[in-house]
Amino acid sequence: MHLLPLHRNNSSVWLVLAALACVAPGLAQDTPPAPAPNPPATAATAGQAFPDLADKALQAMRERAETLKIKGVAVVAYVPGDDVKAWSSKMLMVGQLTSQTSTNDPGSNLLGIAYSKAAEMATTLKPSGNSGRRKMTGETGFQGGWIAKGNSGWLICAFSGGRSDQDLQVSKTGVGVLAGGL
Repeated sequence: MHLLPLHRNNSSVWLVLAALACVAPGLAQDTPPAPAPNPPATAATAGQAFPDLADKALQAMRERAETLKIKGVAVVAYVPGDDVKAWSSKMLMVGQLTSQTSTNDPGSNLLGIAYSKAAEMATTLKPSGNSGRRKMTGETGFQGGWIAKGNSGWLICAFSGGRSDQDLQVSKTGVGVLAGGL
């Protein structure tokens, strides 16, 4: 590369450099900055949206359970990413936390059953009670929970309190709401 030597008598080079120094900042100021692109949905942004969507999903699950005339517990969870390493969850009592059918019956902890369904789905990535494997200690093996892959993670909903087919209807309702935003 050949550089021109700058001599004291080479005033035209200095004039050009001075003109560029004055013009260049003005050009940059006249050009508006490019708008920032909308960031793609990530597990982090979805995680921030989860609390509001969870409330909407739980409300939809409550309404579905009331339509079916069942009481129990609804659980919703969001797992960011592809692998289950953490989740955020919320629950809502829909009429009762436990059930007892007779004085000889110790009753059922509906919250425990709903979370057991959710835990099973987190390990199998399949609807509860349908994994095709023997249930592990801590799992009930009950059907009625639903899981789906969202845009940025896994969506898990479980209901406990009705028959398995009713619990499944309520759970699918919740996943449908979560899927609209996650």
